[in-house]
Amino acid sequence: MANTQQSHQMANAIRALAMDAVQQANSGHPGAPMGMADMAVALWGRHLKHNPSNPQWFDRDRFVLSNGHASMLLYALLHLTGYDLPLQELKNFRQLGSKTAGHPEVGHTPGVETTTGPLGQGITNAVGFALAEKLLAAEFNREGHAVVDHHTYAFLGDGCLMEGISHEAVGLAGAWKLNKLIALYDDNGISIDGQVAPWFIDNTPQRFAACGWNVIEAVDGHDVDALSAAIAAAKTSTDKPTLIVCKTAIGKGSPNRANTAKAHGEPLGSEEINLTRAVLGWSHEPFVIPESVYADWDAKAAGEAFETEWTLRFAAYEAAYPELAFELTRRMRGDLPKDFAQVAVDTVVAAHTKAETVASRKASQLALEAFTAALPELLGGSADLTGSNLTNTKSTPALRFDAAGAVVRTEAGQIGRHINYGVREFGMAAIMNGVALHGGFIPYGGTFLTFSDYSRNAIRMAALMKQRVIHVFTHDSIGLGEDGPTHQSIEHVASLRLIPNLDVWRPADTAETAVAWSVALSNRDKPTVLALSRQNLPYAPKRDLGDISRGAYVLSEPSDVGLKKKPVAVIIATGSEVQMALKAQSLLAAKKIAVRVVSMPSTTTFDREDVKYKKAVLPTGIPRIAVEMGVTDGWWKYGCAAVVGIDTYGESAPAPVLFKHFGFTEENVAATVLAALKRK
Repeated sequence: MANTQQSHQMANAIRALAMDAVQQANSGHPGAPMGMADMAVALWGRHLKHNPSNPQWFDRDRFVLSNGHASMLLYALLHLTGYDLPLQELKNFRQLGSKTAGHPEVGHTPGVETTTGPLGQGITNAVGFALAEKLLAAEFNREGHAVVDHHTYAFLGDGCLMEGISHEAVGLAGAWKLNKLIALYDDNGISIDGQVAPWFIDNTPQRFAACGWNVIEAVDGHDVDALSAAIAAAKTSTDKPTLIVCKTAIGKGSPNRANTAKAHGEPLGSEEINLTRAVLGWSHEPFVIPESVYADWDAKAAGEAFETEWTLRFAAYEAAYPELAFELTRRMRGDLPKDFAQVAVDTVVAAHTKAETVASRKASQLALEAFTAALPELLGGSADLTGSNLTNTKSTPALRFDAAGAVVRTEAGQIGRHINYGVREFGMAAIMNGVALHGGFIPYGGTFLTFSDYSRNAIRMAALMKQRVIHVFTHDSIGLGEDGPTHQSIEHVASLRLIPNLDVWRPADTAETAVAWSVALSNRDKPTVLALSRQNLPYAPKRDLGDISRGAYVLSEPSDVGLKKKPVAVIIATGSEVQMALKAQSLLAAKKIAVRVVSMPSTTTFDREDVKYKKAVLPTGIPRIAVEMGVTDGWWKYGCAAVVGIDTYGESAPAPVLFKHFGFTEENVAATVLAALKRK
């Protein structure tokens, strides 16, 4: 263990690198890294179980920098402890192509566990990490074989706690008794606008205690020994997560900017940096770290020892429980079971064969019955709408914990796989991101589509981080009826389609829904949204199931309604409106007007198809008319001559009344096609 002088020098190395990198970039946040440097020494220097030579080692502790603007703290730690992050990368802080982006990015910088910056989401991701660890331990560990056994640590600040999502996360962590979650609160009393007291007066320790946390109050955030003792105490908790309140000074060491907002989000300036170096007793040139300090920080040997010890334990586990070891390895790699492709085909074919008339939310549950039975890694849930979202199945009993914090098993020995998130849409979405990032599970969760706005930034983060997270959004249109415009989605599907690397599906029947699920489960590097109906949807007969996964396909040709003619127009429809399009096709066929109907359950998937396929589905030279109960703007990119949509808010009335009121009838669709043909 480092002595006091060594600890000070280790912390000062972080402070110096933060000052220098921000100054060189002329951009960034030096104050938080300088204030949290001693916290980092206590955790990373004395407690964190990790291996810089193998950042993805399975049983490592997870570290989350929730206040991601303090990224130079993490970059300094990764560099100093021996990760593949050379000094030149720190010199290129915030520059194009560097591994030291303005906020930490998972998959971009070795050792970064999650992308943080949007405050509050990091600590919420950490809850997901800790939940995944706890559930995997309960499922796979056996007596004498604790192969899943690690902690999740998070640093967070006042900004994270002001964001409402933190309350959602804190409440769930307490309810789930995540005793291996340890959060260190950088309690410096400063945010961008200055002293927080006028606008942030929460009693944070009492708040966390009320949510079922163990709280260690008023620790000197610059006393490494005291901080280390607090972390050691937190690690003994068996039934509660722990908050350590670390009293710190933002910009620690800066004679003129410490404890002020001026230390937060701008370079200190060369003069102030020189003064700070003098105060800290750090006489080295910018970006120069003494070899003795590098030696004190170097974690490679300890990391390799951690991993070697675990590897031996895992080998013993594998010998005793080969099937469990194989399954755990598969799931942590993110591989689907070998028979998944056949399960997917069987599920889609069964839906096609049964041709049931059900709401697509029910079609989703039918598909989930097959997929949750075949994929033990599927971890479901709902934001207090299970009976409406239909995200539960026979294979996913409710997740529960006993008074001691242990995971409750059913009489059949099952661990719960369906989470009651409560009315916490944003928290649910960000926790699912953490679960996915940890590995071992594919999380999915449900709420109403209109409440995707609450979840939106976490959905965006999943897309940015390339995580396989599935959002089940039901009640997707004015078709939900009497609940009215507050609950009726208008712009939501269109706005979700704008998020890069997010797949959005709005299926029309049971087969399309099963395909949507199979594609979502296969998407290793992107999240998926399923927009599902409340109202029943008849099955749309199909000649071929193969092209559904391409996002759009020819559902019905003129010959299917008795016309041996080439189509003179194409109706493109999604979801519940596909039936409207088919009926309009029949109305037009009675007038000898030949129309093709294209079902486009996923515009985002179809947009990735090659030009040849796109032209085969949407031939050139004839009018295209889109039909969807949502805003019209997104459809014009397909060269539509007209769009039957809705660019106003809905009304409160029974769904059939609303359909007629807003023009969502086969007669209006047919009339729109005729008008487009006349204009041609």
